[in-house]
Amino acid sequence: MAPGTDNTPPYCTESDGGCGEEKVGPVEDEDPESSENSSQAKAGKPPRNLSVMRHSMSQAMLVCTTDLESTVGVIAIKSPFGENSGFLPIFRSGSCSEIGPKTYMEDEYICVDNLREHLEAASDFPSPGAFYGVFDGHGGVDAASFTRKNILKFIVEDSHFPTVVKRAIRNAFVKVDHAIADAKSLDRSSGTTVLTALMLGRTMVIANAGDSRAVLGKRGRAIELSKDHKPNCTSEKLRIEKLGGVIYDGYLHGQLSVARALGDWHLKGPKGPLYPLSSEPELEEVFLNEEDEFLIMGCDGIWDVMSSQYAVTIVRRELMLHNDPEKCSEVLVREALKRNTCDNLTVLVVCFSPDPPPTIEVPKIQKRRSISAEGLDLLKGVLSNV
Repeated sequence: MAPGTDNTPPYCTESDGGCGEEKVGPVEDEDPESSENSSQAKAGKPPRNLSVMRHSMSQAMLVCTTDLESTVGVIAIKSPFGENSGFLPIFRSGSCSEIGPKTYMEDEYICVDNLREHLEAASDFPSPGAFYGVFDGHGGVDAASFTRKNILKFIVEDSHFPTVVKRAIRNAFVKVDHAIADAKSLDRSSGTTVLTALMLGRTMVIANAGDSRAVLGKRGRAIELSKDHKPNCTSEKLRIEKLGGVIYDGYLHGQLSVARALGDWHLKGPKGPLYPLSSEPELEEVFLNEEDEFLIMGCDGIWDVMSSQYAVTIVRRELMLHNDPEKCSEVLVREALKRNTCDNLTVLVVCFSPDPPPTIEVPKIQKRRSISAEGLDLLKGVLSNV
């Protein structure tokens, strides 16, 4: 996808690589109630004071359409939208988070549809802006909860933001990871995968460490914007083994089913530059245009039981029915439960326009069929005997 030339400045110039209720402020440690949670996590039991089902909806405009279509089998067509497109996204989102078949809920998430308003920033702050994140915790909820509360703060307060956004995001992941190790009230053995999406104008930067996944819906096609960091993945396996790590039966050090995560300091040991369990995110930068309709962000409980294309097909179909991203996220969670997922479930659906997706016009191919004179005589003979 080619860069656009809207009126917003380029925010990603480096070549290398809860729903917004909290206002960004000082780094938040856990309160006395979370100290109890920490002790529960040490005993192998995440906190019990989390709601079983959580939903959020932001600025959803309910516009009904009766023209329902199936997008299965749609062929990729070259985009007619290029650098001169005047497209400017309007962000709105919905989410659903459910405990699923597990005993404890360890997922967290954040949805911020209006970043400037959320941060109470100056009028010259990049707009439109938005921020979304999915945090799939393990070993307790401490790391996931802490990351949700603080990662956006670390990004926007980094010296490279907003001119070199990619570096600011990389730095924020490392800072959050080290802050988890330093916070005395947090369980150092808790960890979390982190998947974030930062939108500034038409520029969207996806950052991922772990096995959650971001999928772009582009005129009915699924475009995966993140890679699942599993220990058996070839590139991750080579990196782990080079750093002295060991993989047993698909698990890092025989304990963890992901190759990248924040926290888990019982596996990382003393602070250092590199660990087999990495906290460094992989980044993907996208310049949005009219063909980009929505983004799906989900934890592995979703992707363990359905493909990216199937999820995009469901969301597009639902948006054409009711144009409500929250209902779309609920449908995805219900579908994953029907398919017997074994994990907590969290999914966000982020739309880039106030309108529902348009109908995809598939040109009909006119084929003229003919019959030979001999065949026609044979057919007449058959019909005359009927």
